[in-house]
Amino acid sequence: MRTARFTLDPAFTVGEVNPRLFGSFVEHLGRCVYTGIFEPGHPTADADGLRQDVLDLVRELGVTAVRYPGGNFVSGYRWEDSVGPVEDRPRRLDLAWRSTETNRFGLSEYIAFLRRIGPRAEPMMAVNLGTRGVAEALELQEYANHPSGTALSDLRAEHGDKDPFGIRLWCLGNEMDGPWQTGHKTAEEYGRLAAETARAMRQIDPGVELVACGSSGQSMETFAEWEATVLKETYDLVDHISLHAYYEPHDGDIDSFLASAVDMESFIENVVATCDHVGALLKSKKRINLSFDEWNVWYMSRSQAEVAALDWPEAPRLLEDSYSVTDAVVFGSLLIALLRHADRVTVACLAQLVNVIAPIMTEPGGPAWRQTTFFPFAQASAYGRGEVLDVRVDSPTYETRKYGEADLLHATAVRAGDGGVTVFAVNRGRTEPLPLEVALGGLGLTSVVEHSVLSDADPDARNTLAEPERVAPHAAGGTTLRDGRLSAVLEPLSWNVIRLA
Repeated sequence: MRTARFTLDPAFTVGEVNPRLFGSFVEHLGRCVYTGIFEPGHPTADADGLRQDVLDLVRELGVTAVRYPGGNFVSGYRWEDSVGPVEDRPRRLDLAWRSTETNRFGLSEYIAFLRRIGPRAEPMMAVNLGTRGVAEALELQEYANHPSGTALSDLRAEHGDKDPFGIRLWCLGNEMDGPWQTGHKTAEEYGRLAAETARAMRQIDPGVELVACGSSGQSMETFAEWEATVLKETYDLVDHISLHAYYEPHDGDIDSFLASAVDMESFIENVVATCDHVGALLKSKKRINLSFDEWNVWYMSRSQAEVAALDWPEAPRLLEDSYSVTDAVVFGSLLIALLRHADRVTVACLAQLVNVIAPIMTEPGGPAWRQTTFFPFAQASAYGRGEVLDVRVDSPTYETRKYGEADLLHATAVRAGDGGVTVFAVNRGRTEPLPLEVALGGLGLTSVVEHSVLSDADPDARNTLAEPERVAPHAAGGTTLRDGRLSAVLEPLSWNVIRLA
């Protein structure tokens, strides 16, 4: 097997990692909220009904921004249903997921959840631009953020939250290009509504950060044209445009699945090109950044039938994918893709946080545990802070049905403030180890702190209620750093974290 190689040099960088790159997503979907993060009566629940075992895992995961309350759910969301005394909150039909929403967990509980996670956890609130519009967005903003002295800010205080919530980051709707979305709109309709909403929200607070809806995926027929049309209306009013992407194997094509990040990187680069094209047309010096606020491995083809069969239950078991080692390697590769574009991807949200296509699983009244995908995210959040170095690999390749020739090695590297460097690397090869050599020019690195690897002899191994610790990272042997050259061997089908000092 030919050796994979790349060079790291402090003079060649991509950009600084925004902490928001390690965000996640809580939607009123399935058991993400109810019996996920919120379960009054659970043995670990606090006075607010929040599960402490889940909070401990969320802190370990290293989540920063948390997007809420959707997702498709937000396009039917009535924010005022989710505030005030719980016993007075109405039950509503949720058209997005054919479920009944009790509103027992609402806006105040969401903010309480973030505060329990800790100071790193930032709210990222979505407004309903599906069935509602400018007026309701302004009402929500006033209720959430205005200090006092108005009807809605005083109502918040009456509800028990004297201090404003301080929400800075707002999504202007969700997936409005999708025909499945309640209140689906054309690009022209959405662009105008988003612009009017943004303009009004900035009248209340010029410092808000706003995310316009981009395409729901690169495969949408309107992709790129949608972004261009929306940005022509909103360019000077918003800060980010959103991207959403989910990946799963099709027809048993695991080789293409392992190369999913090829598509993700193409998606990012195409949206960047579209943003910059519109900026040039408008002769603007402003730069629009990207909010990749939904991404994950999701076996979506299984989920569609699940949703269609529902008859308005409360918090049904929906989209509860169990993730294998293979899934975790693809997941890690998607994280690498985000880091490799940290100069423009300044927000990213793993969808979702608990139970629903999630790194954390729970049982009602029972335990919580880590899925295989938990580990790459936690390690990237812990060691992926700093400046991304430019990595251009010279790698052996393999053929994929979907993406053509793809590199066996997918990698990036991040230099921390103390000068230490972490290499994140995936070996997409399913059967053979991959030798790796990295030239470390001018970085002053002298030792290998750790080489952690997630792999398994069984690529389908996974953590379950019965075996919650079946899969975990382990130490790799034989990794060396001598005379400015790192040498390692990446196990077949593996996610690797190599820390250097």
